[in-house]
Amino acid sequence: MGTYARFPITLVKGQGCWVVDDTGKRYLDSVAGIATCTLGHSHPALRRALKRQLRTLQHVSNLYRIPEQEELAHWLATNSCASSVFFCNSGAEANEAAIKLARKHGHTRRNIERPIILTAASSFHGRTLAAVTATGQPKYHQGFEPLVEGFDYFPYNDLQAFEALLERHEANGPAVAAVLIEPLQGEGGVNPGDRTFFKRVRELCSERNILLILDEVQVGMGRSGCLWGYQQLGIEPDAFTLAKGLGGGHAIGALLVQQHADVFQPGDHASTFGGNPFACRAGLTVAKELERRHLLENVQARGEQLQAGLKQLITTYPELLKEVRGWGLLQGVVLQDNAKVNAAQLAAKALDHNLLVVAAGPSVLRMVPPLVINSREIQILLKRLETTLAHC
Repeated sequence: MGTYARFPITLVKGQGCWVVDDTGKRYLDSVAGIATCTLGHSHPALRRALKRQLRTLQHVSNLYRIPEQEELAHWLATNSCASSVFFCNSGAEANEAAIKLARKHGHTRRNIERPIILTAASSFHGRTLAAVTATGQPKYHQGFEPLVEGFDYFPYNDLQAFEALLERHEANGPAVAAVLIEPLQGEGGVNPGDRTFFKRVRELCSERNILLILDEVQVGMGRSGCLWGYQQLGIEPDAFTLAKGLGGGHAIGALLVQQHADVFQPGDHASTFGGNPFACRAGLTVAKELERRHLLENVQARGEQLQAGLKQLITTYPELLKEVRGWGLLQGVVLQDNAKVNAAQLAAKALDHNLLVVAAGPSVLRMVPPLVINSREIQILLKRLETTLAHC
């Protein structure tokens, strides 16, 4: 179906941070499947682990205990604030599970008849109907009305607006079941969360027994330079969602919850493919490689290198570029309001110079390379981006 406005290239193979198209042209990949290929392409550890898994079991369904699933859940819980995990197949599914969790919490713990979930403007939570309603961008809503009821929106990082919205909904008694928010907005323009804002939201949610649910689909699994985005903000959520980088290019999502927020019972939610042995083996391999290769340290160092290089490009091309923002290896360079090109056009021009980058809205060019990228490859990325800008 015609749901994608694709770039005019056909990628056929990859190795590490590099991909090759069907003409033999080689590109430095700073998209990584949109922040998904944590270990890059065709990683030896993933190849070995998944080959072994194919010799045993790929799928048995959640009618039975799955050792690979339990092992991955144990790793995630041990290395986060969560105590239990529900596995699914994507970020949108993880956020759907979080929305159901929030509603059940609202009904059973706050005695709300019609629970409301507060989300941020410019957010992105997925393409399913409830997740797209949670997404605070009207452009994603158009043509799909009527939307799912029970959502309202506040400006990201705006504490005064958030408190006013919360008070309006709670003026006559409990009404808000949860706050669903990204630690850093990815699709919304690479907007990092403000620590003061998030700490106050955490306090307000704790005071009223409102769930604070973080969408870590894009920043989780080390992309921010910490294992989890909430660590950048100095708080702990009641629940958070993962996908993308968790499987290193293989389809898996997860909802992680602290014990007090675990209101699901058998029959409340399910997934046929979620947490199958193959997907969980991929997740386990990514987790172990993050530890074995000390990739968080690499993300921090390469993120600083990338951000410094992008700031230098701003001084060279002030007529095109305005600022840089982001965490770790999720960086966005913001275009000037009167720039000759928008972010999508700039990403298309970068193809001519063997570089893959991606837009985050009309005015932000996003770089989310594999977490294994090295110093030399960051230099190549910056050089090719500079060549792209010189030809604008």
